Amino acid sequence: MVLDGNAVRSVDRAAALLLALGESQGEAGVTELARRLGLHKSTASRLLATLQKRGLVEQDDETGKYRLGLVIIRLAERAERTLDLRGISMPELERLARLTHETTGLGVLDGDSLLTVAQADGPNLIAVGDWTGRSTPLHCVASGKVLLAAVAEREVLRIVRRGLLSYTERTITELEPLLEELARIRRRGYATALGEFEMGLNAVAAPVHDARGNVIAAVDIWGPAFRLTPRRIPELAAQAREAAAAISVRLGGTGSATAAQPSLAQALTNSSLAASEPAALPASSNGSSNGSSSGSSNGSVAEAPAGVAAAS
Repeated sequence: MVLDGNAVRSVDRAAALLLALGESQGEAGVTELARRLGLHKSTASRLLATLQKRGLVEQDDETGKYRLGLVIIRLAERAERTLDLRGISMPELERLARLTHETTGLGVLDGDSLLTVAQADGPNLIAVGDWTGRSTPLHCVASGKVLLAAVAEREVLRIVRRGLLSYTERTITELEPLLEELARIRRRGYATALGEFEMGLNAVAAPVHDARGNVIAAVDIWGPAFRLTPRRIPELAAQAREAAAAISVRLGGTGSATAAQPSLAQALTNSSLAASEPAALPASSNGSSNGSSSGSSNGSVAEAPAGVAAAS
């Protein structure tokens, strides 16, 4: 959509009003704001009414003055959390990328999508692209499924009712296979996405918890399937859990929710079992994507998280 000059000017003035209110001591009246910004009082009043409608400003019933609304406060808190998360997570993501020689990322819930807020690239020559700032569907990427596994089932039902797009033959698009996959993720403490968002791209992800134990983000490792092979999935899953636990501790958590999962040594011991899991897709194309591989829940553990990582 292309905005005309008047629309752009209105947006600019509305933004100026919000900034002016932010600089005010508590509240400010229409006349004062109009004078400070060089606007007609009627223009300022109209813009403030629109902002109030969106919850961006509030008007005191007694004084008639305006202050920033709760929506602005929520947005500010969310931005602060995201910035803190990125700063706290980057050292761990960079360490993890060096350790695994793969791309690592941090994703958070953004409405009904996954937003990648940080990424660190490994030393491999074949790059997978920068997904920072990009949104991807929740149901077909590793980090997205980690976050879906942590929300109330009614939210999952709502998202499924809206329709789940199929990106490959391995994408889960039906409710029952998705609920089974999410239950599996909660049991094992990590998620995989093997060719579900893009064929040939695989990922593994683990949850990050805040001080209250809530899942607030997911750490993922992703790359092309020829590098993220079935044999590597258990090891990468353990490494993703360890990185997520370290970030959780820095956020005030104990890291115990992640640490309670099988250790790296245990994962390595079982890696041959994961590699031997059949690559055939389950009968249902939806369940197949994440169907039975715990690293294999997406069909074949052999396909690593690149497309997923992107998502995450």
